[in-house]
Amino acid sequence: MHKTTLAVAIVMLTPYVCAAGFIEDSKATLKARNFYINQDNRDSGAPNNNSYQAEWGQGFILDFTSGYTEGVIGVGIDAIGMLGVRLDSSSIKHGNPTGGAYGGIMFPSEGDHSVDDFSSLGLTAKVKLSATELKLGTLIPKLPVIFSNDGRLLPQTWQGGQITSAEIKDLTLVAGQIDQVKGRNSSNNENLSVTGANNPQTGRFSNKFLYAGGDYRLTKDLTAQYYYGNLENFYAQHFLGLTYNWAVGPGVLKSDFRYFHSRDDGRNSNDPAYFTTGYYGGTTTKGKVDNNLYSSMFLYTLGGHTLGAGYQASHGDSDFPWLNQGDGGSTYLITDSLIQKFGRPGEKTWQARYAYDFAAMGLPGATASVVYLKGDGINTPDTSNASEWERDITLAYVVQGGPLKGVGLMLRNAMVRNGNLPTVREQDEYRVILSYQLALF
Repeated sequence: MHKTTLAVAIVMLTPYVCAAGFIEDSKATLKARNFYINQDNRDSGAPNNNSYQAEWGQGFILDFTSGYTEGVIGVGIDAIGMLGVRLDSSSIKHGNPTGGAYGGIMFPSEGDHSVDDFSSLGLTAKVKLSATELKLGTLIPKLPVIFSNDGRLLPQTWQGGQITSAEIKDLTLVAGQIDQVKGRNSSNNENLSVTGANNPQTGRFSNKFLYAGGDYRLTKDLTAQYYYGNLENFYAQHFLGLTYNWAVGPGVLKSDFRYFHSRDDGRNSNDPAYFTTGYYGGTTTKGKVDNNLYSSMFLYTLGGHTLGAGYQASHGDSDFPWLNQGDGGSTYLITDSLIQKFGRPGEKTWQARYAYDFAAMGLPGATASVVYLKGDGINTPDTSNASEWERDITLAYVVQGGPLKGVGLMLRNAMVRNGNLPTVREQDEYRVILSYQLALF
């Protein structure tokens, strides 16, 4: 969406901001996040010989959501203001020694070191008619074909337009167009790309990502999904999903089935500058998008315990494609983990997970989880059976009462190891996150 389009929309909405409903239903929340991360690349082949990275910062997110004016057509404005302040970093620990990447592990880069602070403001004009809502401006979508990342100091945001409709009972329809993205370590909007073509200096980019789909609740326990996404000149992707919950003994079993069908679009089919990563035979590791990915996940919850197991298979010549600027992104995969995604050509991944909610034993607000994933059968120029594994541990506590009510502490640790994947780093990672949320009105 062009900036002029948003400006015109906001000007048109200005006369309504004092109308009934707009103020009464408005909400404003201030979120504070203190974030520390370090990454220890334990193999000598770490990119740019950058074996250890660590940064610490303080983030603030002011989130304003207006109500709607009264009448058949309601109008409103949302806003999100974000500020990230560096508390500790250095040119060595920043993670961008050549200054050629989008940024370091948490902050934007100024040469080979991080900036002192970075900020941005996102505005969204919205219009509602019955159960249909149109938004233009800054968006934070979380859909199977476009999933915003919130794994650092500040969240990833997108620029575009989206319409959501729930006019039909149990059916939610969504459609939209994204023009640009603002990375989690950036204050600038950038065009869109994929792994393999997203080099900030020499890469190829698109300013049009179209998506549409919907969720249909067949019964209170069964939901079916279909979504389509198309990044112009890169890929077209279809998604089918099915979730079902049913009582098994004293607990509840949730099953989650997902399928992605991804193929080349436009210049990705014949222009090497638009190729994505994968394995195409011989020593060739870039080509057109060609991926089918199947997955299933089963989670059984009993009291405070949740035990899960899942399987995912990636077929085709390319990696699983997603909107990736090279500055951190998320996917709607059951294997999207703290570090890896497990969507390489030929990769078959098993996972096991366990989580516990300590409220079941009288300590509300405390949770713990561990996830282990093992992928093998990866196709590379060196082997047809490379492997990798990751183990993630999370401990979290949110104060439930008293003067510190709402203060949260989260500790996360991830470990990645692999065999015969020379371009992939083996890594240990730690994150410490202290957060607080204050409702202003």
